[in-house]
Amino acid sequence: MPIPDNPLGHTLVHVLDTDRGPVLVDTGWDDPASWDTLVAGLAALGIDVADVHGVVITHHHPDHHGLSGRVREASGAWIAMHAADTEVVRRTREVDPGVWLDYLGDKLAAAGAPEEHLAPLRAARDSGRTRTLPGLNAALPDREIEPGELLPLAGRRLRAIWTPGHTPGHVCLHLDEAHPANLPGNGRLFSGDHLLPGISPHIGLYEAPDEHGVTRATDPLGDYLDSLERIGRLRPAEVLPAHQYAFTDAPGRVRELLAHHEERLAGLRELLREPLTPWELAERMEWNRPWEQIPYGSRNIAVSEAEAHLRRLVKQGRAEPVPTTTPTRYRAL
Repeated sequence: MPIPDNPLGHTLVHVLDTDRGPVLVDTGWDDPASWDTLVAGLAALGIDVADVHGVVITHHHPDHHGLSGRVREASGAWIAMHAADTEVVRRTREVDPGVWLDYLGDKLAAAGAPEEHLAPLRAARDSGRTRTLPGLNAALPDREIEPGELLPLAGRRLRAIWTPGHTPGHVCLHLDEAHPANLPGNGRLFSGDHLLPGISPHIGLYEAPDEHGVTRATDPLGDYLDSLERIGRLRPAEVLPAHQYAFTDAPGRVRELLAHHEERLAGLRELLREPLTPWELAERMEWNRPWEQIPYGSRNIAVSEAEAHLRRLVKQGRAEPVPTTTPTRYRAL
């Protein structure tokens, strides 16, 4: 399924046949070209979109969840998602854009963002002209995925494994059935964005204040690393990810990602020999392009990832906030 204006290029949507009809794993971006691709892809399998029985969403990002609303309109299909990501979808729908811009601006200011980066957020809030967030046409899920339990799919054994990190409610889906090609291992795994053959997924923050204005700090990178180890122990025969291509040797890929993140944490600790704000750390981190070439919105994502890594270093006792610094700077221990 094509993703417009995105270097990833596409999302892989999988179709699982059941005794009650086809079930989709993810849906693709809410875009006319993506919808046409979905309809054509199903037709090539002899399936009309109206025949879709259900949709299982690995996580709430718009390239996975975006077309679920159109699928439900066309078929009446149920939509299932982990409760933590359903809450993000609900929050996105209900929040006033001006409130969201204030919150984002405050977070970026606390991370040390310069005034020239904050100014467009304030201008958008003051003018009332706010860009529509992607994914607002996605369906609000009507079923909750319970981690560890078999999904109620007639004639199939599909078990949800909670793998937080990329998002709070990300799930991988283990098809606990013999591999049709008799590959060695434990069934097949729909891995979403959790385990990809050549990409380390973004790990950022999805925090928001509760009804009392209190924001609970999380450790998404720690959650991700723990989740990776669980998937490695599962040892699926084949991994069917949402991007790139199917692959085998999940334990080997897990070891590569664990080593990558340990190497990155060690490198960031070296950078923190000089006290830095999260923004300054993000500027110095290694990305797929120089910082000066990273688009405005992607810088917000990069700073979120820098903060997630700082949380992990602090929790491990390898870094600490510097007292009385505003915005807060961090230093290595």
